[in-house]
Amino acid sequence: MTRNANARVAGFTYLAYIALAFPSLLLSARATQGDGVAAKLASIAAHAGAMRVAIVLTLITCFAAIVLAVTLYALTRDEDRDLALVAFACRVGEGFASAIVMRTMVEQLWLGTTGSVSLDAAATQALGTLLFTGTRAWNASVAATFFAVGSTLFCWLLFRGRIIPTALACLGVVGSILLVVCLPLQLAGLLHRPITDLMWLPIAAFEIPLGVWWLIKGDTTRRAAVAAPIAITPKES
Repeated sequence: MTRNANARVAGFTYLAYIALAFPSLLLSARATQGDGVAAKLASIAAHAGAMRVAIVLTLITCFAAIVLAVTLYALTRDEDRDLALVAFACRVGEGFASAIVMRTMVEQLWLGTTGSVSLDAAATQALGTLLFTGTRAWNASVAATFFAVGSTLFCWLLFRGRIIPTALACLGVVGSILLVVCLPLQLAGLLHRPITDLMWLPIAAFEIPLGVWWLIKGDTTRRAAVAAPIAITPKES
């Protein structure tokens, strides 16, 4: 694809990623509400349809991460191919880690609708405790960390190459670095809500305008280069 096509696909995918991930989180939270494993399983049984929709939306976001990895690599590889490749690998890793989160959601759905019937109470309690209080949160943090590192590198390359407006690129760098610092602390249990919610605001303030910018403008790098004045060297006498 051309750079212009890659920019427009990346812009659309940024917006689609957010538009799919947010309702997925809301539906999943609604389906797993309640205090204790028994209450969460009962909630899943009552909202199995919402949980299935959340699983499908999460699956689509896995592919969205891979599409962003490819398109952002295509747009930034001329700045530094090695850094762009590392960022590409991180965003692909984010997609695969998100698929593991989706698998945990499928396991929660199974336990809430079928597994709790076939398993005894002790096994249901133990498995539910693992799925609701450990595995999914850990996997989500790992996927988010891959995202943060990849986003930091891509944003730095976008800034260095003046591929997008400088202020927007700076916001992306700062927001991504904030996540790189905070996510390991969250994974270690040192950061909690509301900080773990607020730390996502800067990157959201970056990605939404960037998605709109690329979707409407496409790649403006070449046009900026053409518009730049050409230095004329004086002729030798």
